[in-house]
Amino acid sequence: MAFEPTKQKYTGAIRQVTIGTGPKAITVGGRSCFPFYTFEGEMPNPPRIAMEVWDKDPGPDWPDTAKEPFADVLGDPVAWAKKCVEVYGAEMIAIQTRSADPNDDNRPAEEVAAVVKKVVDAVDVPVVVWGVGNHEKDIEVMRLVTEQCSGKHLAIAPVEEGDHKQIGAACMAYDHVVVASTPIDVNLAKQLNVLLGNLGVRDDNILIDPTTGALGYGLEYTYSVMERITQAALAQGDDKLANPIINNIGIEVWKTKEAGQTAEEAPELGDPKKRAVMMEAVTAVSFLLAGSDIVILRHPETVKLVKGFIERMMA
Repeated sequence: MAFEPTKQKYTGAIRQVTIGTGPKAITVGGRSCFPFYTFEGEMPNPPRIAMEVWDKDPGPDWPDTAKEPFADVLGDPVAWAKKCVEVYGAEMIAIQTRSADPNDDNRPAEEVAAVVKKVVDAVDVPVVVWGVGNHEKDIEVMRLVTEQCSGKHLAIAPVEEGDHKQIGAACMAYDHVVVASTPIDVNLAKQLNVLLGNLGVRDDNILIDPTTGALGYGLEYTYSVMERITQAALAQGDDKLANPIINNIGIEVWKTKEAGQTAEEAPELGDPKKRAVMMEAVTAVSFLLAGSDIVILRHPETVKLVKGFIERMMA
């Protein structure tokens, strides 16, 4: 007698959101079941991987293991993005505007936006633009980015309650996707989506960023909140939480102490060249199982591992 798994019926579904334009535009979401539970519902669009690019040379912020695959392009964001696409097969790019940080380089918004525009024009894949989490500076930068990249249908992040009116309005004016970012809380995630809806942002132009914790640094908390968001959307039919989820993983994993420790500093942790890659891969796979639709990753080996996981699960 064949085994018949118990099936749950869901009243809701994750809405679809498209990023980018043209033949390489990407649509995520559309699930009527938990991730990869295709025996219970439909999962028409696989999760996607965006490769991380910084708008400046990361210098000492990155361990040597992370720098090695990009050693020849770290000072050139355009060449870096093109290498991700042409050499490593990136299907999306996520440009981190780290040079805008008022506590670091504090580069003028005009210069930051100009770099972003060059990267967006240089690649034919969808682009996520990630700010620094400073409301005043992100508003300056993203207003220029949304205008200068009009028609590219970028994903703009992070859009938080403190700047959602300004950045949300700019995204609406120039037709970009809003990445609604809240600090690991289901109710706050719902509240921000409601506020964006009241502002006029279309539901199919919102991604949820629940805030990402790395392996050993908050992964469990993020995972549980993502699960609850997915549960509310599917089982409770909460349409204000029925949006695809994005996780900015690379930047969180690679800044941990363990990712940068040498074999001499931490011999018990094994090969440092494999360690951080595995930390990044485990974090990504965990969030894919919790409901992530887009994961932003740094190392090409991580991308290969996670892409293989997605292909096997979708098959």
